[in-house]
Amino acid sequence: MAALSILLAVVVIAVLAGALLEVRRSLHASATGLNALADALEGVEAEHLRPLEQHVTAINAQFDTILSALPGIGAKAAIVAERRPR
Repeated sequence: MAALSILLAVVVIAVLAGALLEVRRSLHASATGLNALADALEGVEAEHLRPLEQHVTAINAQFDTILSALPGIGAKAAIVAERRPR
């Protein structure tokens, strides 16, 4: 009976070790794929996105100007709406 218990423990440990090795292999493959993806994304960023940065900053500044004017426009529209006959 003791020998069977020891044999069972050895089998369980061997199965767990095999599963952990498979998980390690899978994680390594995933890491390799993610590294390739990171390299590709860096290339896209350098080639396409960085040159657009100054334009995006200028457009955002224009949006900030427009958004800052909206409360005043809304207040004037409310005054006009109040004066309008119904």
